[in-house]
Amino acid sequence: MSEEKPALTITRLFRAPRHLLFRMWSDSRHMKNWGCPVGFTVVHSTIDFRVGGKWSSCMRAPDGTEYRLLGEYLEIVPDERIVNTSAWLNDDGDPVQETIITLKFRSVGNDTELTLHQTPFETPGSRDSHQEGWMESLTNLSNYLDTMGAPEAAR
Repeated sequence: MSEEKPALTITRLFRAPRHLLFRMWSDSRHMKNWGCPVGFTVVHSTIDFRVGGKWSSCMRAPDGTEYRLLGEYLEIVPDERIVNTSAWLNDDGDPVQETIITLKFRSVGNDTELTLHQTPFETPGSRDSHQEGWMESLTNLSNYLDTMGAPEAAR
């Protein structure tokens, strides 16, 4: 019998229509504005949003340390679901600790419920660190959506 690896599930309600929230995850122009924990900045973000397409990101911590990630899109159902791999890159540019992230978008009136599931993690500590980072990133996303006016949201 094999031991199950730790997994992470976060569900959060956003004051935005489903198509707009989906766009925040599929367009690097938006991802650059929220796709990192509080205090970090997104140095670059590229998205080739199609099944088999790649994405990459580099976040800079307040102390100047850069954290690079990359992944591949495995499944895309417009306005409903995104499944992709995600891996940190080590100093040599090699991927380590690859996980699979599943995003589900569900309309709740004029709002959208997002469920993020990420697995497997090597340790509970790694999962917990990711949870903290995701919670801060999702707060950034909520704040970014709040600042968007109707003309920007329509793009």
